[in-house]
Amino acid sequence: MLSATAHTASSAATRAFAHTIARAATRSLYVELTTTPKPGLVCPGDNGSHPDMAAATLLRSLFALRHYFHAVTAAAARAAPFTELQRLGIAAESRMLAATGGVNAHRGAIFNIGLLAAACGDLYRRQEPLTPGTLSRTVRARWSPAICEMRPLAPSHGLAVAARYGAGGARLEAARGYPSIFDVALPALRQALHSGLTRRRALVQTLFALIAHLEDTNLLHRGGLDGLRFARTAAKNFLACGGTTRPDWETRAYAIRDDFVARNLSPGGAADLLAATWFVHTVTS
Repeated sequence: MLSATAHTASSAATRAFAHTIARAATRSLYVELTTTPKPGLVCPGDNGSHPDMAAATLLRSLFALRHYFHAVTAAAARAAPFTELQRLGIAAESRMLAATGGVNAHRGAIFNIGLLAAACGDLYRRQEPLTPGTLSRTVRARWSPAICEMRPLAPSHGLAVAARYGAGGARLEAARGYPSIFDVALPALRQALHSGLTRRRALVQTLFALIAHLEDTNLLHRGGLDGLRFARTAAKNFLACGGTTRPDWETRAYAIRDDFVARNLSPGGAADLLAATWFVHTVTS
């Protein structure tokens, strides 16, 4: 049994760890927001395909979530059940909506980065290292059944589209331990950074890798199968022609951005996973 002094020291260490993880999570949302250009997505000075949203909206949202990421990490560090993690996520969503005037700015981040932050807390509790492999395995082993059994609080575009088109959506991605992050996005990001690309160019390259790979339910909702095919083809062509390694990459990326906006397309699922990828990169580097 821990003495009172040892328990206090242990609690303080856990709080410090949770604070570190929460800062990394909040920072990852800021990094995703400020990455430009992103086709159809909100950037500073560019609302993309979102007339109801601007960069300021997302800033208010991410500041409203910073305490959630601390709480969910700390809860997992003391082996809280999944129902408590879910309760924290529901409360965070309410704070987000209050901060944005009802706009869904970061529901995906609450779910995805919240689970990954919880995995960090669980690994801390078990005194295991934070690596891409341990994070993926922890989400899959600890919470996959609970994720699959979650009941929606309300109808959502993602669930409706997943049912209509047979797409897996965010739940299946999480239940599988985020293969799109660990097998696609993180290798793309780290390869780009290792090759000498700037953070901005590496992140844009990673975003296009995600768009090319994902069955993004946001794209399906806005554009159906034709919209998803168009987006994936555009991303694959961009990458096949050198992506952000080419001198004219920015001009080409902005042209794709214009095509997405003209078609009212927004790869929101890819954006969510881009932020989650930067979070994983940060906490495992």
